[in-house]
Amino acid sequence: MNSSTVTTTLPSTCTSKNETIVSHPAATSMGALILSAVFLVGFPGNLFVIWSILARARKQSVTTLLILNLAIADGFLMVLTPFFITYLVKMDWTMGNVMCKILFYLCLANMYASIYLIMLMSLYRLVSVVWPNRISVITGKRTVMRVLGVVWLLVIIASIPALIFREVKPKGKGAGSVCDSFHDEDREIIIQYTLEVVFGFLIPYGVIVVSYICILRRIRQTKFRRHIRSEHLILAIVLTFCLFWLPYHIINMVQVSSTLFEKCTTKRTLLDTIWQRSRAVTSTIAFISSCANPVLYFFAGKSYIRREGLAFMARLFERTGFDSTRKSQMNSQNSRDKDKDAEVVLKDKDADSSTNSTSNVKSAKNGK
Repeated sequence: MNSSTVTTTLPSTCTSKNETIVSHPAATSMGALILSAVFLVGFPGNLFVIWSILARARKQSVTTLLILNLAIADGFLMVLTPFFITYLVKMDWTMGNVMCKILFYLCLANMYASIYLIMLMSLYRLVSVVWPNRISVITGKRTVMRVLGVVWLLVIIASIPALIFREVKPKGKGAGSVCDSFHDEDREIIIQYTLEVVFGFLIPYGVIVVSYICILRRIRQTKFRRHIRSEHLILAIVLTFCLFWLPYHIINMVQVSSTLFEKCTTKRTLLDTIWQRSRAVTSTIAFISSCANPVLYFFAGKSYIRREGLAFMARLFERTGFDSTRKSQMNSQNSRDKDKDAEVVLKDKDADSSTNSTSNVKSAKNGK
């Protein structure tokens, strides 16, 4: 009786390992619907953002350049969505091994580019709020372009694991093919997804959280607590990215955790079932972040629509660069006002002293 139980239970605990992310029609159908909606909103939305900055913006601040690069990355990802919609609808990868590696490499590059551009936005706001006197050092066009070049270079390098580990393999029993991460050893799974979580989420988000803690502390210490439009916009971008990418990284850690257990154990089978049935949905949810930013820009700049028309978004982006410059101008203006006040006080003292001397002379003459 025990032997029969083992023989019937053991194969069933190993069957989930043969499943893939496109083995479940409900998950793939939901993913295809999400991606279709994302494409319809995100593709024209990001194109409009790029056009607004390049054709309509009179001045391009540091924040505007970062938003432009973010829109380019998101817009390029939107171009790739029809390939993934086809993959989910057919539940079969028919585009070959080269396209498998390239498409997922570009997706991973978009993830890294987005989070690190958002991190740069947060760091720039940190410097402009906490150290406004040093903002002129990092706002030079050459400095900004160099920083952006380094970021894109790091993105290209960090996305290489997708080229190494992604490949097309048959699903088995003549059921077609799948483009997925396949590894000869479990440690390769741990390395790949741990790197994504650490360098694609934990480190940049740690920098972002620390930056905004310092910003909020600085704002509380200031005498005039103004509501800054660009501060709210960047914070909304940060929270939106976290909301849509966090499920993806959680599933990554679930898959890493499953590899820590021995094969064909109950715990590993349960974790395998979770990530296999959830990855298609969480991956498509991550795509939403690329179409959410244009929506955020629309609501943030809707007050400009009546006055500016199609240029409303360009005026919004110009405003994001105006806040930091206005702060430095206010600081310099305050110092000028202090200097003027000091000059007025000195003049008053001089006038008082001259008046006193004149009165003393007059009294001396009267005494004579």
